[in-house]
Amino acid sequence: QVQLVESGGGLVQAGGSLRLSCEASGRTFSANPMAWFRQVPGKEREFVAAIAPSGRRTYADSMEGRFTISRDNAKNTAYLQMNSLKPEDTAVYYCSARLYPVISTSSRDYDYWGQGTQVTVSS
Repeated sequence: QVQLVESGGGLVQAGGSLRLSCEASGRTFSANPMAWFRQVPGKEREFVAAIAPSGRRTYADSMEGRFTISRDNAKNTAYLQMNSLKPEDTAVYYCSARLYPVISTSSRDYDYWGQGTQVTVSS
């Protein structure tokens, strides 16, 4: 059974940092794109960042320069380092993996999802 398990969310003050982790089990994703999305109640799931098997990264415009996505294939784990956090970054953050080996910014293209981790940024 494939599972993605996020961790590292929590409450942080504006300007602070958090590092999210996404540990995969049940299969290896070293040859697959992985991504982070986020969602607030009443809104669609929003693309945050994605990383290709090659290490190439893509970010949403509002996160570029503040967030960094990375992966450790040996640990089958992806990370999202979030710096200079803003109250508008408050959301549930989801990790995902895509079977097709091409990066995508659309949530519809991802096949596996974690349960999400809450990030709350206070002003």
